Amino acid sequence: MPHQRDSGRDFPGRRWLNLTLRTAHLAGIVLLGSALLGGGDPAAGAGVAFVAGLAMFAGDVWANPGHLREVAGAGVLLKLALVAVMALAPALALPLFWGILVLSGVLSHAPGAVRHRRLF
Repeated sequence: MPHQRDSGRDFPGRRWLNLTLRTAHLAGIVLLGSALLGGGDPAAGAGVAFVAGLAMFAGDVWANPGHLREVAGAGVLLKLALVAVMALAPALALPLFWGILVLSGVLSHAPGAVRHRRLF
């Protein structure tokens, strides 16, 4: 059943900060993907993507603590777990990268009623 989202916290410039972090995150994903396809060391891309992604997630949870109970928040936790598996099992890194990319696309472009559905 759909629910009313919790009222969130905000601060001046939050939208621009999130836009900057999202751009850095995408650049890190491109660097990581190119490295996994043979274009260099994956550490730089993974680092940029991880730090920017974690900062975006922290901002989302700060603005709306209920985010952790939603499909979108659980999806981020799942993606972080898959990234950890990538680090522990480098042979699986490329297929996991593509899986995370697909999961990210689905979660970020799904209707709000799906993304913000409460799991618990």
